[in-house]
Amino acid sequence: MTGIFAHALGADFAKLHPRMRERLDLSVADGVGMIGHGVMDRVWRGPAFTLPFLWLGSTRHILFPERGRNVPFVIENYPYVDSYGRETVSFVRTFEFPRRRRRFDAQMLCAGDRIVDYLGTHQHLAVDLHIAVRPDGGFRIRSGGFRVGARTPVPQALAGTAHVDEWFDEESGLFRIQVAVVNRRFGPLFGYRGSFAARYVRLDGGVSGAVKPLREKVLD
Repeated sequence: MTGIFAHALGADFAKLHPRMRERLDLSVADGVGMIGHGVMDRVWRGPAFTLPFLWLGSTRHILFPERGRNVPFVIENYPYVDSYGRETVSFVRTFEFPRRRRRFDAQMLCAGDRIVDYLGTHQHLAVDLHIAVRPDGGFRIRSGGFRVGARTPVPQALAGTAHVDEWFDEESGLFRIQVAVVNRRFGPLFGYRGSFAARYVRLDGGVSGAVKPLREKVLD
């Protein structure tokens, strides 16, 4: 167990469903990535006042304003070493809406005993993630406070909290995922739920720059 999630979860990593362990134990040392293909049963957004925020985010691959049902979906998880020498895992999600393709880009890495999630094409936002194992062997992530870049806190009144649940469905043989971003004052802002199948690929040729940010940030 050498990946960032094994490091963050410690002994609890062994409590994950075997398929979840396989999915999350991606490391540079092993040279294996994962591509998931599936369908989001529902992609939703909050009320009309969230539109300017979501439109702005879409220009940098952070959330988007489209909503729909049965939306084709791809997630790409590739481990690599960034320009600061940190082991990183890409979380690049692509949603194929009827008239537009949307991406939601993130890169996760370990900083001490926590996972930090950098969002966007230029790692505009950073957030600490709290990960725990669900009773069914899936995982649950809750985000902490958001920062602009790596250092400047986003006021709680403006920020949302991300709630992510993922688990393996034995009956269907698929991974199921549910995501919601909620503001404590204004309520639900954005989310999606659905399922995907995973396949694993060798990274002998390295990781494409298409799933890496255009600029990287570093923590103090």
